[in-house]
Amino acid sequence: MYCPAPFREDRPEVLHAFIRSHPLGLLISHGASGLLANLLPFVLQTREGGSAVLRAHMARANPQWREIDGQPVLVVFRGADAYVSPSLYATKKETGKVVPTWNYEVVQARGKAKLQDHEWLGGQLNALTTEREAARAAPWAVSDAPADYVEAQKKHIIGLEIEIAALDGKWKVSQNQPEANRRTVVAGFGADESTREMAELVRSRGKLE
Repeated sequence: MYCPAPFREDRPEVLHAFIRSHPLGLLISHGASGLLANLLPFVLQTREGGSAVLRAHMARANPQWREIDGQPVLVVFRGADAYVSPSLYATKKETGKVVPTWNYEVVQARGKAKLQDHEWLGGQLNALTTEREAARAAPWAVSDAPADYVEAQKKHIIGLEIEIAALDGKWKVSQNQPEANRRTVVAGFGADESTREMAELVRSRGKLE
């Protein structure tokens, strides 16, 4: 991933937290049938020593799994993004030397895929639902469904584990702009509910009070 220094994020704790808060990743692989990409919800699990793995499952009807066992894959996790109009920059009035751009946050994970058997799926499904249901007043659990129904459903999916070999983060949120522009971008984005999350990212990453 192309990532100029001002936008680079390499702290594992930050990258791990981002994946956990944006778990729907785009799994990209390349095999005999060419490039394949599918969105899957992932669970990130860390181990002693700092290593981490991504765990997911996909439908057996999905052909991607047939070509990825033992192969290198890329998983892309995306967060907030927003178009930045030149009109948001304070320096537009001063020099006119401004152009549009796009702000965004993204994390990429690379590693080798390993398919997992039927028994492995139980732990992954429980971890995924527990993580996603935790904030609900009455969390749903896999055990709430009839056991025979769950077992029947598991026959239609296959497990996938990726030991992360490289993890890269990019927060492109106006850090390369002068302070005056960062402040006007925050003000502009803050006025629109759809871009308020980006306004906070520009403010925090731009170290604005």
